[in-house]
Amino acid sequence: MTTYETLLATLPANPKTWLITGVAGFIGSNLLETLLKLDQKVVGLDNFATGHQHNLDEVQGLVSPEQWSRFRFVQGDIRQLPDCQQACEGVDYVLHQAALGSVPRSLEDPITTNSTNIDGFLNMLVAARDAQVKRFVYAASSSTYGDHPALPKLEDNIGKPLSPYAVTKYVNELYADVFARCYDFKTIGLRYFNIFGKRQDPNGAYAAVIPKWVSSLIKNEPVYINGDGETSRDFCYIDNAVQANLLAATTENADAVNQVYNVAVGDRTSLNALYAQLKQNLVGQFTHLQDAQPIYRDFRAGDVLHSLADISKSQGRLGYVPKYRIEQGLAVAMYWYVGNR
Repeated sequence: MTTYETLLATLPANPKTWLITGVAGFIGSNLLETLLKLDQKVVGLDNFATGHQHNLDEVQGLVSPEQWSRFRFVQGDIRQLPDCQQACEGVDYVLHQAALGSVPRSLEDPITTNSTNIDGFLNMLVAARDAQVKRFVYAASSSTYGDHPALPKLEDNIGKPLSPYAVTKYVNELYADVFARCYDFKTIGLRYFNIFGKRQDPNGAYAAVIPKWVSSLIKNEPVYINGDGETSRDFCYIDNAVQANLLAATTENADAVNQVYNVAVGDRTSLNALYAQLKQNLVGQFTHLQDAQPIYRDFRAGDVLHSLADISKSQGRLGYVPKYRIEQGLAVAMYWYVGNR
């Protein structure tokens, strides 16, 4: 079965209406593409703070006119309750992706990070509860593990947050749990571990490492590694995250609801190894990379040294099976990164 056939098998027989917040962003636009290709109805909410119209335009070009007609866009801000209420009207499932990511951004501007990630999250919870949404799936974060030293990361073992961003994502989990207890509102949090793939923005001060490094390598610009390069991450291709969202939204396993889950592959790659893989993928097309070397600099405040997920809980309760490891994901994503440099 293809990826889409596998996902289609998880969906209800009749098309439902899905709300994707942050729909013009990286993960949001990939969710939109998948759901429209599965002939679902989708409402999208975005204020274009970090999302882009060109992501929506690209999705439109990848689906049929009939599928695109099932998409309704609401330009609005999750910090405004009326915008959230408008977007939630008639919705069956919410996939809440809207947030201000980035540890460095949160260190520089904790107030805006807080207002978006906590006030906005609470607005969405209230609006979705009042609209009697069947399931509220939200983007949590591996940053919640904070300074807990153990590897692999188990959902129940967390430490103290290391950044304002981490605080906000942990508060999301606390609010979701309270809404489950107080209002019998069904939520599932997905702790993303370094998601990468097409439509991930390579530009700006807070760009994720993979698209940023690919862009720099292609342009023969310096690539900076914070620390000695042995810092490691559990890199997870976007299609794995899409699968997890759809499984979380539609699971009929009662024990799976009102939980948080790691979304990763259960493997880790050092930054040095990542650099070598990216260079190997690109050197055939860009010969100037033959002798390219990274530049090392000080470790970045607020970051953890190592990240590795235990995904047994998401496998056991949601049926999550990551189809792409980092090598496979990079091979697929590289075509998009090179074509959209």
